[in-house]
Amino acid sequence: VKIFAPNIEQRDVVNHLKGSPTEEKRNVLVESARLARGNIQDLAELKAGEFDAVIFPGGFGVAKNLCSWAVDGKNCTVNEQVSSTLQAFHSAKKPIGLCCISPVLAAKVFPGCEVTVGQDKDVDGRFPDAETASAIAELGCKHICKNVNESHVDKANKIVTTCAFMCKAPLHEIFDGIGTMVQEVLKLA
Repeated sequence: VKIFAPNIEQRDVVNHLKGSPTEEKRNVLVESARLARGNIQDLAELKAGEFDAVIFPGGFGVAKNLCSWAVDGKNCTVNEQVSSTLQAFHSAKKPIGLCCISPVLAAKVFPGCEVTVGQDKDVDGRFPDAETASAIAELGCKHICKNVNESHVDKANKIVTTCAFMCKAPLHEIFDGIGTMVQEVLKLA
C-alpha cells in the first residue's frame, strides 16, 4: 500500500474549529503527508502497473482540490493527474474505490458508470447532499441508492463506491460502509 497526493496548492485553507477559510496557503501533498505521517509520494509518480487497485478518499479535499465540485458542481473540472490516474487504472481493468464525494470523479471521467453517494432524497435529514445524486444522473451516469453501511459495485467498470460522510450517521456505520467498499475492491483485484 502506498499513499499519493497531487503536488498542488490547496484551493483554500479552512480553520475547522471556526468553520471558516483563512488567508493561509498550503500544499495538498504537504497536508496529505501530515495525515499519512510522511509516508507519501507525489501523485505524478504513481504508475498503475505497479498496483492492483486504487482507492480515493472523499471529503472537501476532493471537492475542492482534486476537482472543482465544491464550486462548480456538475460543471466541475477534474485535476489532470487525478483524471489520468483514474483512466490508467480503468484502462488496465483494475478496480477503483471511491468514497464520500469522490464518486463524482468517476461521474466526470467515466460517462455512463454507476456510482453511489447514498440516497437521492434527504431521508430524515441523514442525506443533506442528496441533490448530488441528481447531478450525477445529469452527467449521464446511474446513481444507485445505498445505505451508509453499504457499497455499490459497477462490475462493468470495476468501480466500487460508498457514501461515507455524505450521510449523517454514526461513525461505526460509516466505517462499515467504507469497509465493504475496500472488501469489494480487493475481491475485484
